[in-house]
Amino acid sequence: MALFRKKRGTDETMHYGAKLITIAKPQSQITEQFRTVRTNINFKAIDHDINTLAFTSAAISEGKSTVAANVAITYAQSGKKTLLIDGDLRRPTVHSTFSLSNRRGLTTILTSNNNKFNLDDFAQESGIENLSILTAGPIPPNPAELMGSKRMKTFIDFIKSYYEMVIIDLAPILEVSDTQELARELDGVVLVVRQAKTQKQAVKRAVEMLEFAQAHVLGYIMNDVKSEDAGYGYGYGYGKENKEKKSLFLWLKK
Repeated sequence: MALFRKKRGTDETMHYGAKLITIAKPQSQITEQFRTVRTNINFKAIDHDINTLAFTSAAISEGKSTVAANVAITYAQSGKKTLLIDGDLRRPTVHSTFSLSNRRGLTTILTSNNNKFNLDDFAQESGIENLSILTAGPIPPNPAELMGSKRMKTFIDFIKSYYEMVIIDLAPILEVSDTQELARELDGVVLVVRQAKTQKQAVKRAVEMLEFAQAHVLGYIMNDVKSEDAGYGYGYGYGKENKEKKSLFLWLKK
């Protein structure tokens, strides 16, 4: 599993995977705040069940894959049978994060002519109890069409009955149309925002596009907030900003 890498850049996560702080430092403040993110999302399930959850961002390199992977781990650690799906078919990262093969995955299922398949033939063990992984599979020429296909909707309905929590790492919404195509079919979508990188207008436009697609937007997570004692580069928290110490914020819509 990829944990910490010095190299930075827009392709870092694609090559080296996301940073799994929840595995590297399970007792750290950052890991605890990932659990807080999970708890706050669970509070939203009071109004309606949340079994399929997606993380997206306005643009690339804003931390959505890191957040999706670590939140998935916290759900698995809480005892829920969890599936993490790489739904970013243009820039897949999940296979790198968990050091898995990407020879087949979601695109294999969506492009197959078979009407029946065994999910166990595609979902891979993550090495973490209760957490399975469905990688993106080979990069297709028509990702938007696949994500918005009837077959994809049928697949989502199928896995909802097989897993207690399904988390999907979706493509950035302002970059491609893939996310809009699928978002409306899910129980909730969370927008990941990177401090000092994501522009306010981009966040506004991303939310507008999700709402236009009739997606159930749960809120946003601000990530990569500087913290002197974090020692990692990602801070996580929620609520109003504490000026003495910055962390990540989870805002949930009413």
